[in-house]
Amino acid sequence: MKRLIVSILFCLMAAAAFAQKVGDTMYINVNSAGLKSSTGFFASTTGTVRYGDQIQVLELKGKWIRIRTPGNITGWIASSSLTTKRITRGNTANASAKEIALAGKGFSPEVEAEYKKSGGSINYAAVDAMERISIPDRDLLAFIEEGRLAQGE
Repeated sequence: MKRLIVSILFCLMAAAAFAQKVGDTMYINVNSAGLKSSTGFFASTTGTVRYGDQIQVLELKGKWIRIRTPGNITGWIASSSLTTKRITRGNTANASAKEIALAGKGFSPEVEAEYKKSGGSINYAAVDAMERISIPDRDLLAFIEEGRLAQGE
């Protein structure tokens, strides 16, 4: 029983060490993201941050974090778009944000080529066509409201 309690305390202390706190310095880990005037996907945009930008944590609210950029722009961003790890900007001119994300998950052009060489015959044309579709936020919000769907967070 004593080991269980010690293990639980250790896990709680480790989790607290990785939790964001007001005043922390963090970095943007997505290609670009809009800062929102309040929490929620459909809030108006107050600015934009880019991959590797350093920010300061101002406030925490569930999955949202209010931040300040070095240019003194403030806004809310999803916590999943931030990391505590310092990001060094390298040469990503030849890689899209999606390619960087897929490579981070272990999927790369080399993996895809190996799959195709082993007889894989997936046609990505339909997926590529869907990825090119862009729906304005106002149209998406109108669809959600008209269908009486829950807006989520």
